Amino acid sequence: MIKRTLLIFIAASLSLIIISFTSARDKKSGNQKIIKTIIVDAGHGIMENGGHNGARGSYSNEDDICLAVSKELVKNFQAEMPEIRIVESRPTEKITALHRRAEIANENKGDLFICIHVNAALPQRHSEITGYKKVTYYTGKGKNRKKKTKEVPVYRHWTTPNPAKGTETYIWGAHKNEDKEVAMRENAPMLQEENYKLNYGDIDPNSPEFIALSLLKTKQYFKRSATLAGFVQDEFAKIGRVDRDVRQRGVGIWVLQATAMPSILVETGYITNREEEDYLNSKEGQKEIADCVIKAVRTYITWLEKQQQEAGLDNSNTQNQPSSSQTEKDVMAMLNAIEEKESLSNINNIKRN
Repeated sequence: MIKRTLLIFIAASLSLIIISFTSARDKKSGNQKIIKTIIVDAGHGIMENGGHNGARGSYSNEDDICLAVSKELVKNFQAEMPEIRIVESRPTEKITALHRRAEIANENKGDLFICIHVNAALPQRHSEITGYKKVTYYTGKGKNRKKKTKEVPVYRHWTTPNPAKGTETYIWGAHKNEDKEVAMRENAPMLQEENYKLNYGDIDPNSPEFIALSLLKTKQYFKRSATLAGFVQDEFAKIGRVDRDVRQRGVGIWVLQATAMPSILVETGYITNREEEDYLNSKEGQKEIADCVIKAVRTYITWLEKQQQEAGLDNSNTQNQPSSSQTEKDVMAMLNAIEEKESLSNINNIKRN
């Protein structure tokens, strides 16, 4: 009896030690449950015919820079935030079709989509008068036709590289038109969460209720995308990069339109500016860009955790720890509830009426 009691005591003590060690390890590693998967998308890529698909600088191509920065970003994410799964939509120099990039993001249930690009600006056009020349012209018809001459200026035209520089981060301008709402409705089966019915009930995708939910989800992504984009630009500004602000696009950026998650597209600099081109091609510049994005993601996670606490959905003090799958469901429910808490009551009113 004493021996059995002693064994139970030892087992209980070991369990407490293991639990304490695990908790301390998780805390030390910055383990968190809000962001599980990040999609890193290297813009453009080498086409099947071997040609480049992006902007061209004086000696380099956008495709190569995007891939190099993305690889640096992936490496740093894996080293600094190992609890997050990183998925590359273009892991090699070869191009990935735009529609496939969005599919990869959605299939992997990404929590964030970060697209890396390089900006370009058209050369500046200049002209000056270098002299005058006489030209002949005629007026009148028939017998009244007369020959005349006049002097016209002669111009010299040339171009110079555009001095535009700095970073800007794009998000989908969901408020500008209904394209994203339409895309979400059309892709409803693919975009639904695993626990969709648990959270929203049995809703017909063609019903007004489902459309209303789609609109809410679009707004939810818009707010989170805008917040992350702002954090990215803040980090660039801190290191002295020219901050060209967060920008919205209502058309033309499919990877932002078709991804069912907060999505940003980072224009890391201008390849058409020689100083910027050198920076974008340097190891130091690529590491600096990656560091800024990672710091922004950390700030974004902190912001989400704060939203979670303010929404009153912090379950960290519950006695019974949920299973991994249940935790995942709770996190998804929490993220949805952050911005939908008040609006869902309105939708329920719609359903009752």
